[in-house]
Amino acid sequence: MHPFRAKREHSQLYSRRCDPRLVKKLRHAYGTYERRPSEFQHKVSTVLSQIGWEHELEYVTEDGLSLDMARPSAKCGIEVDGPRHFLWNPRTESWVENGSTRL
Repeated sequence: MHPFRAKREHSQLYSRRCDPRLVKKLRHAYGTYERRPSEFQHKVSTVLSQIGWEHELEYVTEDGLSLDMARPSAKCGIEVDGPRHFLWNPRTESWVENGSTRL
């Protein structure tokens, strides 16, 4: 399944389970949240622009999902998980997702 479609279906699933009044409040709160792309997102965006992939930063879908970068006309979105999304695990000597990234 295409990731853009999967996220939308995921959003619709939760919308059906929740009280519609709560969903409305959450979407309003989320819509007023100021989005600030990270330095890493800006770097990725710059490279994408340099190779000719025009896009929007912090694009919000009709369902209220925020994508780090998107080309809405192609229904293509990119999520950038930079260094702050991972923690070093010395026991396994590998990088692992932090709690919020895994969630």
